Amino acid sequence: MNEHSLLGQAEPVSYGKEDLTILNKQPLYKGFFQCNKYTLKHKLFAGGWSPEIQREIFERGHAAAVLPYDINNDTVVLIEQFRFGAIETDQSPWLFELVAGIIEAGEVSVEVVKREALEEAGLTLKSTQFIMNCLLSPGGSTEHVDIYIGSVDSEQAGGLHGLEEEGEDIRVHVVARETAYQWIMEGKINNSATVIALLWLQINKNKGLKL
Repeated sequence: MNEHSLLGQAEPVSYGKEDLTILNKQPLYKGFFQCNKYTLKHKLFAGGWSPEIQREIFERGHAAAVLPYDINNDTVVLIEQFRFGAIETDQSPWLFELVAGIIEAGEVSVEVVKREALEEAGLTLKSTQFIMNCLLSPGGSTEHVDIYIGSVDSEQAGGLHGLEEEGEDIRVHVVARETAYQWIMEGKINNSATVIALLWLQINKNKGLKL
């Protein structure tokens, strides 16, 4: 069906959480993260309900991330650390990333990025601006991340950071904003939250950042 055949028809129905029924939840694994197997059904676009569907879902909690930005020097602060999941790509598993952390029970995301900026990069965020909430891999995980940009003095950034008890080994980099953008275009930066934040900055840098 092409777009012309849809003219004159009623607007399609929008679906929400109320159009999903979870019939069963079976725990499969629980460690630092957890995995559950769900049996469910949902409404169909053509009407009626789907047959019972089973999905194994990775549930690692929700996260908050921040792109530290020095507006005076037009530089960003990125952290570099090893990520085992990246071994399935052609790139190095040592990734350039945003400062980020898991949102624990009772925490709000803006406080998480302030804490993680200090732990992972030795930086104090002078102010923050919310960018967006992003689903990272909704086909197989419930995780989503709140992404911020934060004002910093990048001249205070550098060195090695991270909490040894959490297995963190982090190197801090101060990078010209335009260089970081080129790293995206070259594929040197390819993790989603970092790409989103840097592209957002590239688009909005001259539109009055609220920092």
